[in-house]
Amino acid sequence: MSADLEQRIVDLEVRIAFQEHALQELSDALAAARSEEASNSLMLHRALEELRQFRSAMAASPLTVDAASEPPPPHY
Repeated sequence: MSADLEQRIVDLEVRIAFQEHALQELSDALAAARSEEASNSLMLHRALEELRQFRSAMAASPLTVDAASEPPPPHY
């Protein structure tokens, strides 16, 4: 085996190792992004459910406040 051919093989092995490492980093980043997306989706679902409950509660008993019964603002 000539030195030139051996060097080309070494270069290819280095490239493959670099690509394998980059692929693993991308895979890890994708897994983290999917996990974060799932967490965000769950938080959004909970927030929407709380909003629905709040709207239902507001519709069931609307606030009717007499302005005269309110205490004066602190600057008076």
